[in-house]
Amino acid sequence: MKKLLLAVISIMVASPAFAEQAKEGRYMGGFTGPSANETITVEEAKKLSDDADVVLVGNIISHVKGENYMFKDETGTIVVEIDKKDWRGQDVAPGDKVQIIGEVDKSLLKDPKIDVDQITKLAK
Repeated sequence: MKKLLLAVISIMVASPAFAEQAKEGRYMGGFTGPSANETITVEEAKKLSDDADVVLVGNIISHVKGENYMFKDETGTIVVEIDKKDWRGQDVAPGDKVQIIGEVDKSLLKDPKIDVDQITKLAK
């Protein structure tokens, strides 16, 4: 019973302090270093190992077949596989700049491609 009473009192004392920090947007702690999802180029993505996470920025320039599309940035082109759900209702034209988050898909005797997890149309 004493432990329960001590726990309740501790929560009551700490709650106003946390509420004040939340109201002022001052939470303590958190990561302040660089992101693991830095944007890379198509050329760099092609050199990565299978299943490596990537973030690419460029243009989808054509439909290849099925869920495969040709993606292009300033360093080259690569096939990207975009499932229907990953479009999230966005219409993208070849002139639209997009950000792609996904992973490298490498298999023997085939060119690497990107399996897209998320595509975002960027502001012009």
